[in-house]
Amino acid sequence: MAGRGIALVLAGLLLGGCVHTQLEPSSEANFTQRDKKLLANAPYAKANIPTAYQRAIVQYHRKEAPGSIVIDSDTRYLYYVLPDNRAIRYGVIVGEEALSFYGIAKVGRKEEWPTWTPTADIKKRLDVPNFVEGGAHNPMGARGIYLYQANKDTLFRIHGTNQPEYIGQAISSGCIRMTNEDVIDLYNRVKMGAIVVVLAPKAGDAPANPQVAAVGDPRLN
Repeated sequence: MAGRGIALVLAGLLLGGCVHTQLEPSSEANFTQRDKKLLANAPYAKANIPTAYQRAIVQYHRKEAPGSIVIDSDTRYLYYVLPDNRAIRYGVIVGEEALSFYGIAKVGRKEEWPTWTPTADIKKRLDVPNFVEGGAHNPMGARGIYLYQANKDTLFRIHGTNQPEYIGQAISSGCIRMTNEDVIDLYNRVKMGAIVVVLAPKAGDAPANPQVAAVGDPRLN
């Protein structure tokens, strides 16, 4: 009876437009055996992601087609567009403004536990090896989603991270980083050829406090 009462309260809060609802944590239902093994022994501390950057379903008023991705670097959010004016919103790490890509691209490649070959530009700025094998220690994390324009690699990626404590900040070398749990979730949803819109600074128009779905929404599983 108590559980039913809590559910009714949550439903009432949502209908009233309240945004302070508990969010469902990222599901591990789609993890492969390799994912489970590598993430169980990840060489980084488990981060407490701020509630505002935890995965949630939100109302979304932009006009991109369902299946598209929209990245709002200003707010540190990535949206996977759903039907019926909804989107799955993920908190992300974004690049410093001078290092970022803006515009429209397509998903041209997807990889599980990708390797990392730093570009010459990154090697000039950072002390990094020439090549890193895929794994939980790799800065690319559990998945890589590669963005292309006119069949050419933009060198801009959406990928996991071995520094989840920085979700919600602008510190990366240009690419969009997500928790490994979230990037696995996104990877399993997004299709090859999907449109990716990366908004320029101050071009975002998402609501400042979008309404979120309650615990147990099946679209989050």
